[in-house]
Amino acid sequence: MAYLSGTLSKRLSLVTLPLLGHDIRCCNSRPFYASRRRWSSQPEIGNARVAVLYQAVEPPIINGVRKPVKPGGYQDSGADIAYTLRGKCNVGVITPVQYPDVAKDSGWCFPDTEDGILSAIDAGATHLWANTIVFSSHPLQTSSVLERHQNKVRVVGQPPNLVEKFDDKEYLNDLLRKKTDLPLPKAWTVNTKQDVASFIAKSDLPFPIVGKPIRGRGSHGVRVCQTPDILHQHIVKLLKESPIVMLEQFLAGEEATITVMPPSQGRIDYWAMPVVTRFGHADNVAPYNGVVAVTSNSRVITEKEAERDNSYGTAAQQCETVARLISATAPIRVDIRRFANDAHSPFALFDINLKPNMTGPGRPGREDQASLTAMAAAALGWDYAMLLRNLLSTARSLKEMRAKQPIIS
Repeated sequence: MAYLSGTLSKRLSLVTLPLLGHDIRCCNSRPFYASRRRWSSQPEIGNARVAVLYQAVEPPIINGVRKPVKPGGYQDSGADIAYTLRGKCNVGVITPVQYPDVAKDSGWCFPDTEDGILSAIDAGATHLWANTIVFSSHPLQTSSVLERHQNKVRVVGQPPNLVEKFDDKEYLNDLLRKKTDLPLPKAWTVNTKQDVASFIAKSDLPFPIVGKPIRGRGSHGVRVCQTPDILHQHIVKLLKESPIVMLEQFLAGEEATITVMPPSQGRIDYWAMPVVTRFGHADNVAPYNGVVAVTSNSRVITEKEAERDNSYGTAAQQCETVARLISATAPIRVDIRRFANDAHSPFALFDINLKPNMTGPGRPGREDQASLTAMAAAALGWDYAMLLRNLLSTARSLKEMRAKQPIIS
C-alpha cells in the first residue's frame, strides 16, 4: 500500500559553435549572473502527485564494466526530495509507508523495479522522480506493462538510453573531442588484455596523471599518480574492479562545477547555473561528498569574479553546449578545471555527470547537506524547495523519455 501526503495543488542573444558543419545554437551567458536572474521564477506544476524512485535495480555490465551501486541507493537524497516537496512545495507526494520517519532515509521512496514503479502509479502518482541510475534495460525504458501509462505519467530524470551511452566517460569525451572544439583533457585507456608495465613504458604518458574508472561514481577510484610505479599499482587495483581503466591528463589549476538545467516551462533552451568553485582537495582530488560536505569545501563564484574573468562565462556556455548535444532532459553537472595553475588559464571539461547529487537541506538535522547544485541555486535566490519545484517543471512524458535521441552520436 502507498500513501499520498501533502496538499495537491528566449534568450535573445545567441552565439554559435561549429559541429560537423551544423550550427549548434548556444546561449550567450554574458553578463553571466544577470542573464540568469530573470529565470528565477515559481513554475506552475499543477496537481502533480509525485513518487520518488530510489536505486534498487543493479546496473548491468555494459561493455564489460558495471557502474558501482551507491550504498543506500540514493534514498538519502530521495527522502530530502520527498520531504521537501510534501512540506514546502504544496505538492502531493506518494510514499510507500503512511508516516515515513523524518530521521530515516527509508520509507520515502519506491524502488525503481517494475513492481515498485507500478505500485507508485497504482497509488496515483502522476510524476515519477527518477532519483536513480537508469540504463537501456531499466524498467522505465523496457517494461511493457508501463506502456499503457507512458502518455500520462511524467518523469523527472534522464532518458535511460542516453544515460547508458553517455555515462561511459571514454565514449562521451572521445565523441566530444572528435565532433566539437570543446576543451577536454587528453586521455588514454588500458584494459585487462594489455600488459600494464609495457603500456606505461610505451605510451609516453605525462606525469602526474589521473587514473579513474570508465563508469565511476563520485571520486571513487580517482587518484593523481605522480610516478609510473604509483600509476602501475593504481591501474592494477582498478582492473580488479573493472576491465577498463581511464587515464587522463592532470589539470593543475582551479576546479569548479557547473550545473546545466534543461528546457522547462517558459525556458526554451539549456542554461547554466552559477559556477561553484572547489577547494580543500585531498591529494589533488575533490573528496567524496559523503565524507566531506560540499558546503565546507566549495563556494559560488561571485558576480564580480565572473565579470572580471570571462573564462567562467565561457565554460558555462561550453557546458550548455554539452547538455544540448546529448539532449539532456534533467540537470547535468560538469566538473571543470583550469589546464594550468594560473588564474588566466582556460578551463577544460573533464567529467560530465548525468545524475548530479540532489541532496539538500530539507529534513531537520541535515542543514549542512546542500549539494553543489543546491549551492548554485541559492546564488539565484532559490532555496531547496524552489530548486525542486523548478526541477519538477522539467518532467517529460514517459513516452518522450523512451524515444529521446541525442543530437550527437
